[in-house]
Amino acid sequence: MYCALYRKWRPLSFDDVVSQSHITTTLKNQIIAGKTAHAYLFTGSRGTGKTTCARIFAKTINCPNMHDGEPCLECDICKSAENQSLTDIVEIDAASNTGVDDVRQLKESALYLPEQTKYKVYIIDEVHMLSNNAFNALLKLLEEPPEHIKFILATTEVHKIPPTILSRCQRFDFSRIKPEDIKNRLLYIASKEGFVLHEDAAELIAKLSDGGMRDALSMTDQCTAYSDEVTIDTVTTAVGISGREYVFDILLAIMSNDTAKAINGINELYSMSKDMQKLCEELISQTRNAMIIKTVGKASDLIACTPEEYKQLEEIANANSLDKIIEKLEGLEELNEHLLRATNKRIQFEMGLVKICGNKSVNTPTGQTSGSASVDIAPLLSRISKLEEQLKNAGSVGAQAPQPEKQYDPIIPTNQQTPEKPKVDLSKVRPEDFEPLVNWAEILNRLVEKSPATSAFMNDSSAYVYQNIILIVVKNKLLIKMLKDHVKYLDEAIYETLGSRYAIRVRAVSNDEQNDKESPINKLLDKAKKLNIDTEVI
Repeated sequence: MYCALYRKWRPLSFDDVVSQSHITTTLKNQIIAGKTAHAYLFTGSRGTGKTTCARIFAKTINCPNMHDGEPCLECDICKSAENQSLTDIVEIDAASNTGVDDVRQLKESALYLPEQTKYKVYIIDEVHMLSNNAFNALLKLLEEPPEHIKFILATTEVHKIPPTILSRCQRFDFSRIKPEDIKNRLLYIASKEGFVLHEDAAELIAKLSDGGMRDALSMTDQCTAYSDEVTIDTVTTAVGISGREYVFDILLAIMSNDTAKAINGINELYSMSKDMQKLCEELISQTRNAMIIKTVGKASDLIACTPEEYKQLEEIANANSLDKIIEKLEGLEELNEHLLRATNKRIQFEMGLVKICGNKSVNTPTGQTSGSASVDIAPLLSRISKLEEQLKNAGSVGAQAPQPEKQYDPIIPTNQQTPEKPKVDLSKVRPEDFEPLVNWAEILNRLVEKSPATSAFMNDSSAYVYQNIILIVVKNKLLIKMLKDHVKYLDEAIYETLGSRYAIRVRAVSNDEQNDKESPINKLLDKAKKLNIDTEVI
């Protein structure tokens, strides 16, 4: 019967354990001196040797022929421990035995003396999964343990262990295994197993395993099932990292702020049942790799990817500033957090990409923006200003145009702004007093350099100026809330462009207002039509 490599090559002694000498040496010295503790806590990422070392420790302290802190591997105790038939070594999976009743059963069995050995050893794996009541029950046993009992608790999430438990255990932190050590171990196993493993393929497996020997051996198993000669192409195909061009296509679109291309790529992958959360994590990983290359330079040892992918990452790193790469990475991290809580991950992903890309859109022949049904109201308000003047000249409108009640109330007062001109009484300001701000496009371009995220909020906005007041019109109230935390960037962009400080006011015009026949804007347009004045929006 075939045995998986990670099971067949599990270390049998402390000397076989890779990259954990700081732990194995201490445990061996304790065993030799006869000063072992009653409770240990082994913590670290998966596949680093926690359970393996627990088994070796349990076997060694009970081996009658123990020598230099190592088991003999020949006696009945060692052999029974290896095939897990030794009743005095008990392994408990806390993930499936989480309740207080399970711990109470453990306490009852701990009262009995070992049958064949000196110590009865309880290895509790994934101990962080125990309930609070179960931890309390375990605490009583750890406070006053019988002399014949040893506990070894193993976990990947030590932060979930109560401090009362931690304080009663000797803690050992297992580090991720170095890629070089994993590579050498894989080459050694390949020579013993009789299959060909190329060195560059072993190096790639070591990087992809993220410091876990078990993962590395499992990937090697997959590769040998695919081909007896494991090359780097075998690894990329068998492990499933070939054909990741879609990640780089979307990443390039994000870096170039091409929203349409990025969303089209997402939709194509969604139709192929690609998991959106996993895709976002892949984008984060590759953006992080680009950041590392930009920072370190030659960083092949720090990045888990194929040589072809490394070249693509170098091109991305060279074509973009570090600030830009970090900003995109922060945006993707934020998007990943939102995806965890999203009911519709596709929509959340699309929304996030629009923000990350700065909401750059492509104009269609009709004048609308691709992928958006929103209407740019800047041309509309500009036309209204012209209509007002024409209506006044025609004598159809009184000295003052109809005003919407509190239409231009200030929404965002900016404390850091000190207008250079005297303050204006907003209650006396009429809509027709404002003129289009001709430098608005230049201001937005400066804003992109200062804060692309803020620039994304301002997409499809328009701006108008009256004396020392700038009125910004956006398409919905949500953007006003977003702008509150970013208004300082906008203030800086305005000052650098216009050379003066302005009080910034923001107004949201909803779709209902645009469609309401009774709104002041539409009333004005109706009157213009009656006088045969062109009302086409330009």
